[in-house]
Amino acid sequence: MKLTHMLGLVFVAVMRAAVYPAPTEGDWIAKNFKFTTGETLPELRLHYITIGKAARDASGKVVNAVLILHGTGGTGRGFLTETFAGELFGPGQLLDGATHYIILPDGLGHGKSSKPSDGMRMGFPKYTYDDMVRAQYLLLTEGLGVSHLRLVLGTSMGAMHTWLWGETYPEFMDALMPLASAPIAIAGRNWMQRQMRINCIKSDPAWNGGEYTKPPILGLTCVSYIRILMTSGALRLQEEYPTRESVIEMLGKNRPGQTDANDIIYEMAASRFYNPAPQLDKIKAPLLAINSADDEINPPELGILERETKKVKRGKFVLLPITGQTRGHGTHSQPAIWGKYLAELLDESK
Repeated sequence: MKLTHMLGLVFVAVMRAAVYPAPTEGDWIAKNFKFTTGETLPELRLHYITIGKAARDASGKVVNAVLILHGTGGTGRGFLTETFAGELFGPGQLLDGATHYIILPDGLGHGKSSKPSDGMRMGFPKYTYDDMVRAQYLLLTEGLGVSHLRLVLGTSMGAMHTWLWGETYPEFMDALMPLASAPIAIAGRNWMQRQMRINCIKSDPAWNGGEYTKPPILGLTCVSYIRILMTSGALRLQEEYPTRESVIEMLGKNRPGQTDANDIIYEMAASRFYNPAPQLDKIKAPLLAINSADDEINPPELGILERETKKVKRGKFVLLPITGQTRGHGTHSQPAIWGKYLAELLDESK
């Protein structure tokens, strides 16, 4: 009976995970891509995943495309989880894969797109968020033939890209939803934790100016500790590690994972010139920004989102209260919590 029950649970899990159309992966090459620094790559590889098929109107314009942008160190594949795709992409769900054309790119410098660890190491062009957004635009328009988006939705870094999308290409989308972000230049604690991660790696002798022969484990471990503190909510950490012993055990088992030190440095530094604040009034599409009250990276006491969203003509913001379901900064990937607000945005922007 136990074996049958377990097999049944596995079957149900597989069925739930497979209800949306099978993802399709691809690569597109941007030729002679020029960065904001003036550097150029003869070929910039941009990897992507799509779900569903593009629907076009009588003029040939795609009318059902949704762009979803991942956070720092993530990939488009990271959205293919039961807690995200399983909540949004299934039959009758808000972004039903049978009726939407969902595009999940790997950002420049991330995943299977071109990045320092492909071989150039610290010689890779010093990309910025503006470069990342422009690369996404080229992928859509020249690579996939998409000239309009039903929705741009981003989490963390992807949310910051969402603000940039809205003001850089204001006619391109029907709606914008940045999750876990702030539309101002990164400073204070947010930049401190980014610079700390960079310093962790560069202070490890094994890093060797980026020319390491084996991963600088001390630096990468330090980075992972900072990530745990900044991306998890205090309430959640207290519940998961209620004793001194449990914390020591967790930290002792913590491993950096399959991450590249140079890639991390670039990922952190890419935000250095990010500052959508001066041009927020250029955003035309309805925008709904959501943060959670337990987000250590974007703490509500700063009042940034409430203040800056007022500059967006059709902008609104929501601050999610701390509950047993919120996950600090990681709440951005929990549509079960914020899905009702997405429904309202889609309805408003029809």
